[in-house]
Amino acid sequence: MSTASIGARIDRLPVGKFHWKLFYIVAVGMFFEGFDIYIAASVLAGTTSTGFSTFAQNGLFISATFVGMTLGALLTGFLGDRYGRRRTYQWNLLLFGAAAIASAFAPDMQTLIILRFLMGLGLGAENVVGYSIIAEFFPSKTRGRWAGMICTAVTLGLPASAIMAWLLIPIFGWRVMFVLGGIGALIAWLLRTKLPESPRWLEIAGRGAEAEKLVSEIEREIERERGALPAPDLTPPPAIARDLGQLFREPLLSRVIVGSVSLMVVNTLIYGFIVWMPTFFVSQGQTITKSTGFALLMALGGPLGSTLGALACDALGRKVTIVGSALIGVLLSAAFALSTDVLVTVSLGFLLTIPIYVLVAALFAVYIPEIFPTEFRLRGVGLCNAVGRSASIIVPLFIGPVFVSYGVVGVLSVMSAALLLMAVVVALLGIEPSRMGSADLDEAKRPVPAAS
Repeated sequence: MSTASIGARIDRLPVGKFHWKLFYIVAVGMFFEGFDIYIAASVLAGTTSTGFSTFAQNGLFISATFVGMTLGALLTGFLGDRYGRRRTYQWNLLLFGAAAIASAFAPDMQTLIILRFLMGLGLGAENVVGYSIIAEFFPSKTRGRWAGMICTAVTLGLPASAIMAWLLIPIFGWRVMFVLGGIGALIAWLLRTKLPESPRWLEIAGRGAEAEKLVSEIEREIERERGALPAPDLTPPPAIARDLGQLFREPLLSRVIVGSVSLMVVNTLIYGFIVWMPTFFVSQGQTITKSTGFALLMALGGPLGSTLGALACDALGRKVTIVGSALIGVLLSAAFALSTDVLVTVSLGFLLTIPIYVLVAALFAVYIPEIFPTEFRLRGVGLCNAVGRSASIIVPLFIGPVFVSYGVVGVLSVMSAALLLMAVVVALLGIEPSRMGSADLDEAKRPVPAAS
């Protein structure tokens, strides 16, 4: 008699208290990841206005973040597939939490840049593992919206950091932002000690008894809440080849290309536009208080956009959401660049932030983790994150000179070209996982073993 795989048993479960608890554990850590990423916007505006840093050093600060996140994502991909999700999901919070607190006492900008690199190592790991855990625990029919809501937790870090900056930096200076982020990360680490290991990973790692015990416990808990469970799909998983080279052969190679290009573009949008906005306003003669206030108003579009992205991915499909949002972003970029009134500019900035964060949710949280099978998920996601971030290391270095020479029009021209490139790549090479059943999706994602 055929028996259901661990993945099939998880996919047929209704969402219960177990899922909600898991969601909160992951979401708290991801929120502080977002908070720590986005404090760059307010911190750099503060260091610039006080003479602690120059425009060139600001670019190095952001690039150091990318270098750290690139290495963190790549290392986590290999470590997470080799040693498990839970273990690799612990060290990163300790690392970026400790580095954040140390940053509050940095004596000069050079030290702050080094500490930011260490923070980046932990932040890169958080992004890879957090979304992958949601992909491996939540049922396939509603996975998109849950993963997207995790992204909303991340993007809530944007207005949270903007509010804290607006309230606290004029009084206490920019260092207080690192203290808040570091303490939050360490609190999230304590909560995460209750995180279970992924049963999908346990199954493919040869630890079937542990996977069986964990899934049985989850099933009994949900059965007590929701009644009898539907029968799982009894189709056995196909045989697979597990060598790393499969990521560089079809059908996975095109997935790697789509993921890498898409994350390059999203990182360009965040670190070439969102993070720099308070600094742009300061350089145009606005006070630090007004600049952080404008950034706060624009930041409110982040959680709204990621929530819309979460809903749209399940309702419209992944590809339609990604390509459509990219094209809307191009149109709003043009309007933003042509605006001459400050209030209109801030309003358009708010509207432009919405499709940017629809893309963040659709790509980081939903699409990229889905297009790789369990055996390759963290390595595939980690590789795409690493390529996306490493290619974006140079973006902060030339955004400053582009802004000085061509203003916001030049910056938004770079953004628009990147958005168009991503739309074409996703439309031509991307698959549509939301239109496939879970068993079909797993089989479509798994590479076929080479003939012996």
